[in-house]
Amino acid sequence: MTNGIDGGVIDIPLIQLIIAYFFVLVLIIIVRKQKIDKEKQIILAATRMTLQLVIVGFLLEYIFEMPHPGITLLILLIMEGFAIQNIFSRVSTELSFNMKKVTAISMFAGTVFTLFFFLILVIGLSPWYYPRYFIPIAGMLIGNSMTGISLGVEHLVNQIKKNPEKIEAALMLGASPQQATRQVANQAFYNAILPTVNSMIGMGIIFLPGMMTGQILSGVSPFLAIRYQIAIMMGILGAVTLTTYLLVKLGVKTYFNDRMQLTINND
Repeated sequence: MTNGIDGGVIDIPLIQLIIAYFFVLVLIIIVRKQKIDKEKQIILAATRMTLQLVIVGFLLEYIFEMPHPGITLLILLIMEGFAIQNIFSRVSTELSFNMKKVTAISMFAGTVFTLFFFLILVIGLSPWYYPRYFIPIAGMLIGNSMTGISLGVEHLVNQIKKNPEKIEAALMLGASPQQATRQVANQAFYNAILPTVNSMIGMGIIFLPGMMTGQILSGVSPFLAIRYQIAIMMGILGAVTLTTYLLVKLGVKTYFNDRMQLTINND
């Protein structure tokens, strides 16, 4: 069942794509043998992934053929909305309305700024709304920022709620709210950026990232693929850094009133 190279790209016929689902079957057999009882979740995940990607594929075909700034911005807003909602569902602790608002603002502001900075100044995209570049890059920045900000808000909220006495003691000794929560905020920021930093450390030696691998498989020169991968990793790092920094700085303020008193009991 060999497949020749046509124009530098190996096509994947439908029948061979179906064969790839063999690995889903392997996973189901293993979890059933181990009595993990998660077969339905695995089948649902594989089915949802397939349907969602097929639908997105049809949409992208249409959008790529008819680029329009309004449609591109609408897709960006939809992606941001789903990402923000996903953050709220990922966080195990209860978030106040103000913290949800801060999370949404931080996510939107950090990713949008980084996206346009990257598209205009780094790759010089013209027109800026060209969807073949805009949508995939936006997806990578938003997806990674979603993971980072989820980790950051989880740690920030949990640690503030677990250590009110320590924070109040620092306030009574004359510390400002920022000083009293500095250790918690710094650790939340570090937890958020750590996955991105770790992926950068192993990139190229331990694994080839998905974007670079996809470009190489599509026939792009490895050196061009490397330049794109370095650029997009810097963009991802910038998006995660900005979103999380905004979250930490603004999120801490939601736990203090105008008199610099901790208001955790009202959360």
